[in-house]
Amino acid sequence: MTTPNDPARRFVVGITGASGALYAKAILTALASANHEIHLAVTSYGKRLLHDELGMEGLDVHALCGLPDSADLRARNIFVHPSKDVGASIASGSFRHDGMIIVPCSSNTLGAVAGGMGDQLVYRAAAVALKERFPLILVHRESPLSLIDIENMRTLTLAGAIIAPANPGLYFLPTTIAEIVDFVAARTLDLLKVRHNLSRRWESNAYNAQSK
Repeated sequence: MTTPNDPARRFVVGITGASGALYAKAILTALASANHEIHLAVTSYGKRLLHDELGMEGLDVHALCGLPDSADLRARNIFVHPSKDVGASIASGSFRHDGMIIVPCSSNTLGAVAGGMGDQLVYRAAAVALKERFPLILVHRESPLSLIDIENMRTLTLAGAIIAPANPGLYFLPTTIAEIVDFVAARTLDLLKVRHNLSRRWESNAYNAQSK
């Protein structure tokens, strides 16, 4: 996959336990393809998700980023941080980056971030993004929503985060799962102003309804 030219930037990506591993894979592959620096943290439930939905026996970063097994991750500026290492670089406000995406974002993670929890690296990195006013995108993928979920979304929105539910549009008449996944990934990357070629955009054509 080729990606339009975009100055290399630095992004943090968190993967948690809600269904939607393919969304994470599409976003990571797009970021890696464009040579952006990636800092990845995956919760224990996120690792279970990757096993259940992608068949990964361990955290296969090469596969998640669409890279051959021979690729040197460090040379590609792709870094993995242990999920419980709250002393990792991305847990500090002195670590400057261009935005964080949690994809997929479970309701448990939504509540933890809304409540200011910091006992997991993904939660702590999200808290840092909020306090430092870095973009924070939460790709929530659970339905239906309880009032608790809605209030947590409200709290996070007021704090500066963007809630971007994994809610694909169907107006372009997708025929494959990949097209649906790419739609959500594309709209998420748009929020961080990352160039990509994942999904075509809406092109309005005049609709003339003839009255009878």
